[in-house]
Amino acid sequence: MTVTAPAEMERRLRTLADATSHGPLSPQDEAAWNAPYGRPERWDLRIQDWEAPGPHGPVPVRVYTPIAPASGPRAVLVFCHGGSFQHGDLDMPEGDHTARGVAGRADAVVVSVDYRLCDEPAGGSPARQLPGTDPALEVRAPIPCDDVIAAVDWTRAHAEQLGIDPDRLALGGASAGGNLAAAASLRLAAQGRAPALSLLMYLVAHPLNPEATEEEAAALAELPEMLRFTPQKMRRMSENYLGGPLEDATAHDFPGLGTREQLSVLPRTYIESDEFDDLRTSARRYAEQLAEAGVEVEYEVRGGVTHGHLNKIGLPQAADSRDRMAALLKEI
Repeated sequence: MTVTAPAEMERRLRTLADATSHGPLSPQDEAAWNAPYGRPERWDLRIQDWEAPGPHGPVPVRVYTPIAPASGPRAVLVFCHGGSFQHGDLDMPEGDHTARGVAGRADAVVVSVDYRLCDEPAGGSPARQLPGTDPALEVRAPIPCDDVIAAVDWTRAHAEQLGIDPDRLALGGASAGGNLAAAASLRLAAQGRAPALSLLMYLVAHPLNPEATEEEAAALAELPEMLRFTPQKMRRMSENYLGGPLEDATAHDFPGLGTREQLSVLPRTYIESDEFDDLRTSARRYAEQLAEAGVEVEYEVRGGVTHGHLNKIGLPQAADSRDRMAALLKEI
């Protein structure tokens, strides 16, 4: 039986805050925080693993296709999981469950991208390596975004084989994957090859989070430290992704740095943030920037949830987000 949220997530947040106030989180407390909220969704899909050729080596992609016959070419979503540019894979719920849920709801094809990851900052762990990657390659911007564009190009080139309409291609992602989807959309649009739609979930649009509004600050005030994206954490993650100082960043690294003219070429964009997430200031400001640039944009705050809610199996708000993504995909 599915537990109702946001009451259950709020209860877990209170428990987490109490636990962290007494010191490091115990394995039991961490397991309770990450426990499923209900059963995973089931959809009748064909799932296949492929490789897209890319400038830095093959890019693994996982293709989710509804089993039911289609009346014509389907829409397609190319989707990028999150993980601070350093973690994540095709099996994490944010990748796998999102792909399944959107493909099933929208009767669309979803292509999930396993882009190259950066090593953690000095003293941290090395990143998971993709097969066929030169061991000497230092993965920094723009390499992960190059992989995403390679996946888009492969998807369009294999439209007939995949049963999709290349003109009905959406590009989306979550967290760091949302950054890559937004940056890839900007690069593609500047070349006259924009996707039909961008779906950006709690993305990292800026190297440092913009200032919070009074309402945002109130929502974030009591968030446990382990869930915060503090200025120090953001700088560490962003500099690690860039491989250099933030002053060197461009709009192709963090789209929130784009000018009105640069952003004006972007397609229709849906941006969603989480209520209890420092990154909501970046998502909100990026939505404002797109509107100022004349881009058709919709911005929504998913109430009652923390960053990465698409990773929460059985969470009703995650299902609501997949509902919205699928509805938008149906419109292109």
